[in-house]
Amino acid sequence: KAPAPAAAPAAEAPDGGERQRLSPAVRKLAAEHDIDPTSLRGSGLGGRVTRDDVLAAVGGEKVAAAPQAPAQPSGPVPARVDGAREELVKLSVIRKSIAEHMVRSLATSPHAWTLQEIDMTSLVRYREAEKEKFKARHGVALTYLPFVAQIVCEALKQFPWLNSTWSDEGVVIKRYVNLGIAVSIPDGLIVPVVKDADKLGFTDLVRVINDLVERARNKQLKPEDVQAGTFTLNNTGATGSIASQPIINQPQAAILTTESIVKRAVVIEDAIAMRHMMNMCLSFDHRIIDGMMAGQFLGTMKKRLEEWTPGSIRL
Repeated sequence: KAPAPAAAPAAEAPDGGERQRLSPAVRKLAAEHDIDPTSLRGSGLGGRVTRDDVLAAVGGEKVAAAPQAPAQPSGPVPARVDGAREELVKLSVIRKSIAEHMVRSLATSPHAWTLQEIDMTSLVRYREAEKEKFKARHGVALTYLPFVAQIVCEALKQFPWLNSTWSDEGVVIKRYVNLGIAVSIPDGLIVPVVKDADKLGFTDLVRVINDLVERARNKQLKPEDVQAGTFTLNNTGATGSIASQPIINQPQAAILTTESIVKRAVVIEDAIAMRHMMNMCLSFDHRIIDGMMAGQFLGTMKKRLEEWTPGSIRL
């Protein structure tokens, strides 16, 4: 005989549960107006009492109950596939994870986007002259990514709000940079993290980035390799893209994308010259970062990349 089901746990006292669900701001507002928040019917998520509920009580308005969520379907709706002309490809675990994360990111934070054009000519010339010697000395390829990564770390020290996360109590600013590097792999995308990237010299940064990218493509990353990122750097330039609008890697505040470096004619003062130009795109959480700050961050990146010299490398 099957055992009888256990009795449901006793409901928590309204006072204790309500106190736990109240934010400090709501609790303070209720105290200022001598209102017992446990007497209010909350309109927030899960019945939580919000600031508007308290203000409505102050004004003598009746607080409406939160609308009941619509009933969820009992199970997933099966895909309808015309077997003669269509094919249903089952989702891999990583593709499902990516899909869930992208939808959650757009639902979590208000995305805003900005772009600046950067003259990469000085850096292009240096890399072309040094890449073979660098590989011979260090055994790894010299790409543009570590140059950008090092400057990102420096710029984040100047604009720490881009290296932060949102919380109900306030913005948590990180005093360290764990730099995520977006890597394309056959079945999706993964973001290994360079821990304490701001403390690494240039050569070490090159080695760590190359190691993470190689292990990502060979499916050799460890769980800790993809955790605790504070800012993400993406490079879509390898695909020929000249502008993109990346989705923020939650719970971070921003993501930066570098695009293709394209040689084209540019007006410099009163002359036309051939230059190596690149767009740099920034998506940011508008709860934390305003357009002015985002533009200043990209402006700093632009200035440092355009004025780059070999002496700019932090060894």
